[in-house]
Amino acid sequence: MSLWSHVEQAPPDPILGVGVAYNADPAEKKVNLGIGAYRDDTGKPWVLGCVKHAEQKILKDTEDGKMNKEYLPVQGLQAFLDVTSAVILGKDSPLIKEKKVAVVQSLSGTGALRIAAEFLSIYKPGVPVYVSDPTWGNHHQIFKKAGLQTHSYRYLTKDMKLDIDGMLADLKAAPEGSVFIFHTVAHNPTGVDPNPDQWKMIADVCDAKKAIPVFDTAYQGYASGDLDKDAYSVRYFAHERGFELFVTQSYSKNFGLYGERIGALNVVCKDPAVATKVTSQLGLIVRAMVSNPPLHGARIVSTVISDPELFKQWDTELKLMANRIISMRQDLVDALKAIDCPTPAPIYKDWSHITSQIGMFAFTGLQAKHVDILSSKWHIYCTKNGRFSMAGLNAHNVNYVAEAMKDALVTAGPADV
Repeated sequence: MSLWSHVEQAPPDPILGVGVAYNADPAEKKVNLGIGAYRDDTGKPWVLGCVKHAEQKILKDTEDGKMNKEYLPVQGLQAFLDVTSAVILGKDSPLIKEKKVAVVQSLSGTGALRIAAEFLSIYKPGVPVYVSDPTWGNHHQIFKKAGLQTHSYRYLTKDMKLDIDGMLADLKAAPEGSVFIFHTVAHNPTGVDPNPDQWKMIADVCDAKKAIPVFDTAYQGYASGDLDKDAYSVRYFAHERGFELFVTQSYSKNFGLYGERIGALNVVCKDPAVATKVTSQLGLIVRAMVSNPPLHGARIVSTVISDPELFKQWDTELKLMANRIISMRQDLVDALKAIDCPTPAPIYKDWSHITSQIGMFAFTGLQAKHVDILSSKWHIYCTKNGRFSMAGLNAHNVNYVAEAMKDALVTAGPADV
């Protein structure tokens, strides 16, 4: 008998499993609406032009002996650390100028969250962590694996609007000093974000509860096409309200660097001496976790951000990606209207919740019974909660998807709300 006979089979990842099912489907006509990665209008992966140019520059510098493949320091590539905080906090941020931001490179946003979770488990042992319901599927297990208990706060009404009253009530009921996880922009999976007035109310509760905000930033620039606009929540909390907080960054979506695993963890402190100490302790966590971070993605990002022409190209390509996603939202709604597709349930007046949401994902209102029909009959794949990756839609399949949605709703009946 094996030493590990008692180990049980792990359940498939609810998000990654969608891609597995899609790839296993032999159907010639099929659509993957589960993948959290950008696709062009032909359904193909897209490497940004600014990334290609940066890699050409890196290759030349390597051939000329200006660059090598040596280990990085545990905190990460200095050229990357010098620019990443400015992307989220702003290039003129007084917090950066006053050296009040501890920052380390991470394995994208997931790695940044795990470093934050480990830090919290050491310096705030037993602190409760509150996460929106619904949220990205990995949030709970990241913090649980670090030994912290997670709880949920209400976030969405039955008709796909922000449940600000329920959210505030749950945050107010949390113990003082709790950790509150917020999505900086383009909430995953709902695409529903607080407006500035609502962020103020949320900040008021955080202040009253002496909470520790953690902002998870996966879609900066990708949501609206504007890096500064998409960073509003973080900058409001950090600059206008003076919170000490954590901010994770992922460059997977906004640079298309999914497989390079490049991100950062920023910890905003009130004192530069404290920030220095925090940086040193974050480095110890990284050392024990991955020894030191990978090099290539950090070089790409730092090269683009520090080069005015490449940065301008990146900004243009961000707008292109964001605008295509926005257009596909409208195209899907138009296609649904054109065939008189019923709404997910009587509580929905129309399909406008799809166009009012932002970011990569649309929370359609479809449920598992509808999703099963989409996959089994139409070979369209998405998560069981009805989350569509809008990047998977294009001019060639949007009408097909709309027809499938109508069939699923007519066949299975309205959603149970």
